[in-house]
Amino acid sequence: MDPGAADQTPALRLAAVLLTGGTLHFAVPRFFDGIIPAQLPGPARTYTRVSGIAALGIGAGLSVSRTRRTSAALACGFFVAVLPAKVQLAVDWWPKGRVAATIGIAQLFWQIPLITESIRAHRRAPAPHR
Repeated sequence: MDPGAADQTPALRLAAVLLTGGTLHFAVPRFFDGIIPAQLPGPARTYTRVSGIAALGIGAGLSVSRTRRTSAALACGFFVAVLPAKVQLAVDWWPKGRVAATIGIAQLFWQIPLITESIRAHRRAPAPHR
């Protein structure tokens, strides 16, 4: 294996997470609609679609060396932007029993390694060519 390839592991892991998650936004949109905070204006499905498209685009960008650095920065912003939905999920699932509460809290705290991994991917990505 190319010694430089290991440096791109965080980006490729994130790409897999984002491409899977983005696909799920369209495969099971009701789940994602349900975690959109009600305080946001407009239909929940719009947020589900937009975040699904964003996840797919960022995941694809992380998969390509040339766009990896920018996509890693976008991934970090994306994971921060979806925090309100993760908080909503944790709040909604808290009263549904121990298993649901644990899943809801885990989803919220899962954002921390995703954010740190996107920072790592940004740092390890090749610098843009001029």
